[in-house]
Amino acid sequence: MAKTLNVPLIGARRPKPPDGAARVSRRPGGLGLLALVAAAFTLAQLIVVHPGMGLGWDETVYVSQVSPHAPAAFFSAPRARGVSLLVAPIASWSSSTTLLRVYLALLSGLGLFVALRVWRGLFPVRVLALAGALFATLWVTLFYGPQAMPNYWVAIGALVCVGCFLRAQADGHDRAALWGIGLSAALMAWMRPPDAVWVTLPLLVVAVAVPRWRRAGPLLALVAGLLAGAAEWIIEAYVSYGGLGQRLSDGSRIQGGLGWNIAVGDQMRSLGGRVLCRPCTGAMPNPVVMVWWFVLPLIAVLGLVIAFRARRTAPTLLLLACATTAGIPYLFMIGYAAPRFLLPLYALVAIPVADALVHVVTVPGRRRRPVIVTLVAIGLAGHLAVQFAVLQATVRRTTDSHHGWAVTAAELHRLGVRPPCALAGHQSVPIAFYTGCSSWAVGGHNANATPESITRSARRMPVAVVTIPGSKPPGYARTWASHRVGDLNVYVSPGAGSPTP
Repeated sequence: MAKTLNVPLIGARRPKPPDGAARVSRRPGGLGLLALVAAAFTLAQLIVVHPGMGLGWDETVYVSQVSPHAPAAFFSAPRARGVSLLVAPIASWSSSTTLLRVYLALLSGLGLFVALRVWRGLFPVRVLALAGALFATLWVTLFYGPQAMPNYWVAIGALVCVGCFLRAQADGHDRAALWGIGLSAALMAWMRPPDAVWVTLPLLVVAVAVPRWRRAGPLLALVAGLLAGAAEWIIEAYVSYGGLGQRLSDGSRIQGGLGWNIAVGDQMRSLGGRVLCRPCTGAMPNPVVMVWWFVLPLIAVLGLVIAFRARRTAPTLLLLACATTAGIPYLFMIGYAAPRFLLPLYALVAIPVADALVHVVTVPGRRRRPVIVTLVAIGLAGHLAVQFAVLQATVRRTTDSHHGWAVTAAELHRLGVRPPCALAGHQSVPIAFYTGCSSWAVGGHNANATPESITRSARRMPVAVVTIPGSKPPGYARTWASHRVGDLNVYVSPGAGSPTP
């Protein structure tokens, strides 16, 4: 028995990967090309998406949780604290939106580089570089990369998680891959816990239901990462929202009631630059703007066919499976649309699409290759032109909207509404942040006050109610001084300071 315990391990074979698993190349190389793609992505954000663009509605909610500039806004049930912690290194001491945008642009570029690096050896570097470029040049990716929003980071976490899962399956001794699974799953759950579950569902199913893929390490790392990332959200559910079930129920209600609801048309309408399509009515955008959306799944299927013929199906199939589950809730279970919801889907599908495109322009022995290369080049150039045009229009429109909130805040300061203060009414959440006030609501998704509490507070600090023209103020504010601020009506409590000239 003692002899059998002392058998030397030199030259012993490592466990073989399950049949169909990815094979990792020993000499992947190409870090410089991936770094170049990530750097170009960062630079494009800083040039095209103006760092001075003010914070959006949701951004003000996340930033206000850690910013000394304004009191924390009401934090509704669907939200998670990941974004607030992500921006804390800057927002906790500086109110500069420009500085925050630069920080997030640099961080998002670094995130893209890390996500692409994970896939080295699983796909050729030229495929990964093209995949990164395709994902990074979508208008929605460029627009949300430097924003304090969670969806881009779910997308990055998804890419890292699937890549590390495949690496861990190929090499059971790859500790870095196991850490990558856990940390990327935690990142996704930290940002949006339900999205993290949808993205990783195929990984969980494969790790449990497919005998040849049953390895304790990847499964435990994945589950531990999800639980670690969602722990704060779950604890907060019991502390502040009446339990996990109640928080999930409230989140569903706030999002219009999750269930069978085909939102494909809503997502199509948002492709033209509508950052929030709720209610999603009106005409569809120009077909030129939407054509890439229909071509994308076709090329992805071609990528799967190519992978099957090359006997490396697992990585492509797993990417497409996770992309599908990531898109299901936002395509078939929600009654409105925002283009950022599909960022994880776009990130995951980018690699199979890039693989297909590289294959069709490089496969040897084709007499028509010059024609194919020309067509692909023209298609990509047209696609980039459309994405850039939509991005420019969206940035311009968004900047004007945020500037309007800043102008309203400046006018409120002139009217004597200065911190400590509170705002209620139309768009009170972002306007209150710009003004440095608390935001209150007596109804709706952000209800956190009553007419009586607002009336009491108005006796000791400035309170204002914002309404649109033609709307009557609430009963408690009907005797307050009325002012016209741009396209809005503002009712200021008697406790406010005297207006300045």
